[in-house]
Amino acid sequence: MADQMMTGNLAAAWGARLADVDYVPAFPITPQTEIVEALSKWCGDGSLNARFVTLDSEHSMMTAAGAAAATGARVFTATSSQGLLHAFEVLYTVAGWRVPLVLVNVSRALASPITLEPDHNDVLAARDSGFVQIHAETCQEVLDSILMAYRIAEDPRVCLPAIVNLDGFILSFTREPVVVPDPDQVRRFLPAFQPAHLGFKASAPHALGPAVLGGSTYSYFRHQIHLASMNALSVHEEAAVEFERVCGRRYDVIESYRLDDADDVLVMTNAFASKGKAAVDAAREEGRRVGLLRLRMIRPWPAEAIRGALRGRRAVAVLDQNLSPGQGGILFQEIAACLYHETLRPKALCSFIGGLGGKNISEGEFHAIFEQTAEAGMRGTSVGPVLLYTEAEHREMEQLQFLAHELKTGR
Repeated sequence: MADQMMTGNLAAAWGARLADVDYVPAFPITPQTEIVEALSKWCGDGSLNARFVTLDSEHSMMTAAGAAAATGARVFTATSSQGLLHAFEVLYTVAGWRVPLVLVNVSRALASPITLEPDHNDVLAARDSGFVQIHAETCQEVLDSILMAYRIAEDPRVCLPAIVNLDGFILSFTREPVVVPDPDQVRRFLPAFQPAHLGFKASAPHALGPAVLGGSTYSYFRHQIHLASMNALSVHEEAAVEFERVCGRRYDVIESYRLDDADDVLVMTNAFASKGKAAVDAAREEGRRVGLLRLRMIRPWPAEAIRGALRGRRAVAVLDQNLSPGQGGILFQEIAACLYHETLRPKALCSFIGGLGGKNISEGEFHAIFEQTAEAGMRGTSVGPVLLYTEAEHREMEQLQFLAHELKTGR
């Protein structure tokens, strides 16, 4: 089909529609509501032959999603921010059920204080749940990643639920040209779900329930989830090859941007990576040999691919759009851990925190990252965690604090 201008949310809805899902349990929350609105409309007018049901909370929504997937239905749902946290108990439950479904999370910073803008603390809080996690940069990638997520999740070697993440507002409401694959193409890449592992269909129902088990049995099943998640790395590679053959677009677990001769590498993920690529181009024009590594798959953690991309570099800067209070950037810790035993690991690892609550990362801040990273690489010392915050923003906060003090004291 020809290019269409669509938001990230609409691209997500199209991904579910092209996957020919059977069941959509939903609960609206900003900024993902447009996804379920589109799916509701299509279910109502017959464009999508699926059952759409509005539940009374995200907890109920995820419970219904897992139960439907356990009957062999292909299930799609979406949430954001506090909604993901409200569903948190059920994330671990449905992963333990080993039911493949796709959940789109439209990232939004968590309360308190409250904002509607994005960062990644919501989705990264779910990284230990057992869900496969794929993070998208563009509207096109949102649609394509949903199709790939079903292919990976439903593979018998994986059989786990998956999250596809996109940034709220920055991508969810941004219109970009998107190539909508032909349904025949999609069917070649993603055939109908055949839940062989379940051994039954909804037309021949069984009663299932979780058992209370001792530690030895529990450990075995939890480790099976880990092994299945690790299988997703090779299954993703197979899916990427097939998706490129059918649709002409290639997605790997990481994306390398101008890394061939880069001394210093900036690590990012999601939509702000587009800003990072522009900053890399600007730094290249200044003569800096820098590049960008975008993390596309967060779970399972693609350690070997990351090590291969960062091996022998002078310095690496990780720009986290999240904050683990008392520790720092979440992805920085994981990058550092996977490089620890690398013989040719970079001389310096630098941690920067930026984009919290959707705060803009300016050209000047990217310039400062590259400068500090280069200096750290030459010295062989590390930097951070450093919060990206401009002098103008600091002055604004001082003014707000002054006004708050005036109001408090009655002056």
